[in-house]
Amino acid sequence: MTRIIAGAAGGTRLDVPGQGTRPTSDRVRESLFGALESMDAIGNARVLDLYAGSGALGLEALSRGARSAVLVERGRPAAAVIRRNVAAVRKALATSTDSDAGAREPTVVESAVHAYLTRATGPFDLVFTDPPYDLSDADMTADLVAVAPLLSSDAVVVIERARRATPPDLGAAGLSLIRERSYGDTALWWAEPSTR
Repeated sequence: MTRIIAGAAGGTRLDVPGQGTRPTSDRVRESLFGALESMDAIGNARVLDLYAGSGALGLEALSRGARSAVLVERGRPAAAVIRRNVAAVRKALATSTDSDAGAREPTVVESAVHAYLTRATGPFDLVFTDPPYDLSDADMTADLVAVAPLLSSDAVVVIERARRATPPDLGAAGLSLIRERSYGDTALWWAEPSTR
């Protein structure tokens, strides 16, 4: 079972697609969001969740105070799961005692990530990219290069990949590494625009 860990929709259960995605574990999400909160990167943020899977990362950010979240997922079955999860989180936000929670807006985009990035408009303050582990290094770099012009000046980008994967080429996208952590087979990199 996956759930929203904390915030206005805390405890809300999330469905997970049956195949083709790799949900981020609660343990990794808890650590990730603890770090983001300590950086003050969530409150009122415009969030972009790429390769969204169940939508857990973007929806967790909304629960914790992000202003909006765009959840991008190519797979039709996974996008349908995200829509169900969005409905559950919207319901929890609407009944929350947090006065502005009901105004937080999730949007589901059923599209290939790179195709979406070529037509998207920013700026985004917080970006999660959690691609399938078999995504090539070249495709990962192309995604980062495409997302760079969509970032606000103080944006944070979080990349999740297999620990054995090549670290992302942040320099090609004009990003600088802030932090790096591994949890079992999962590796996370936090980055920011180099011009910050």
